[in-house]
Amino acid sequence: MSAIPACPKCKSEYAYEDGALWVCPDCGHEWTPGSGEEAEKPVTGKVIKDANGNVLQDGDTVSVIKDLKIKGSSQVVKVGTKVKNIRLVDGDHDIDCKIPGVGAMGLKSEFVKKV
Repeated sequence: MSAIPACPKCKSEYAYEDGALWVCPDCGHEWTPGSGEEAEKPVTGKVIKDANGNVLQDGDTVSVIKDLKIKGSSQVVKVGTKVKNIRLVDGDHDIDCKIPGVGAMGLKSEFVKKV
């Protein structure tokens, strides 16, 4: 019988194997078998890049590179607006964030650059 690895996120000993992944039932974390940093990276199928080709990650700070009109409103997100703590999502708009003075909205990664 092989040794069951502890969850790298919450250190739970109740992880189980699901196909090619290991899953923690306590925190829901999924990882691939291995050691080091590879075991702690989340499994993602899509790499999201900014307008300059830099890879974006959750929690990054980005800057808007073009005036963006907000649908259904007369407001505009101006060039140079910094957006902190972005969250990457699947879909047409790659980034969920809160923009100061505007509120929560989705952005396309092609209109931002990493700061």
